[in-house]
Amino acid sequence: MALSEVVRLFRAVQTDPSLKEKYNSAPSLDKLVAMARQDGYDFTTEEWMEATQFKVEELESKLSEIPGI
Repeated sequence: MALSEVVRLFRAVQTDPSLKEKYNSAPSLDKLVAMARQDGYDFTTEEWMEATQFKVEELESKLSEIPGI
């Protein structure tokens, strides 16, 4: 069900410029999900990431290994 909710939100945002602006202004993924829940979409942050295949990889190097630092 979460996948269909993410798709429903995606389609709504594509057809409604005010919704697009609203969700693009979310300062974080958690805030976007909270806003979506207030608008009647039922999914979690984890379900959003799974549905959109959004993943954040941690930086595995030390600061001294980054050029210029």
